[in-house]
Amino acid sequence: MGGIVPRSRASAGHGPASRWNMVGMLVRTDRRFDLPVPPAALWVHLAQVERYPQWWPWLRRFNGRALAAEEEWACTVQPPLPYSVSFTVHLDRVEAPVRAAAHVHGDIEGWAELSVEPASDGSQVRLVSALAPSNGHLRLATRLAGPVVRFGHDWVVGTAVRQFAARAL
Repeated sequence: MGGIVPRSRASAGHGPASRWNMVGMLVRTDRRFDLPVPPAALWVHLAQVERYPQWWPWLRRFNGRALAAEEEWACTVQPPLPYSVSFTVHLDRVEAPVRAAAHVHGDIEGWAELSVEPASDGSQVRLVSALAPSNGHLRLATRLAGPVVRFGHDWVVGTAVRQFAARAL
């Protein structure tokens, strides 16, 4: 998997650590990954936001200048499904090399936090988020095909980490 190791089945997006609340249409994510570089070196790579479109071809639009507090990134993501998701990430807090917290608005709404801790073989990265569809088409898709929408979300997260490990590290 390109040097990335999911911490456990539950932390890899299955079971109670990543729940899909179909009543509220909320996806909660709590995933951990081990990467083979120490936090400071990992953060140097994460801060190269101009390279995000090269690392992630499914990131169809990205307008971000820096991994810094108060920055806004305009994004369009294309999972392997017949829809794309456009949103803005507002970076509320960035504490290099340990944490970035943001709120998200657009086709999806919610919040996310990425944290990095030292691990025996490099870094442990944790992504915690709560996101919900806010546009009518995504809400309808979620109601009619929730597992497919969840697959799209989980695919983006898992693919992002694998491609980052393979292309950036």
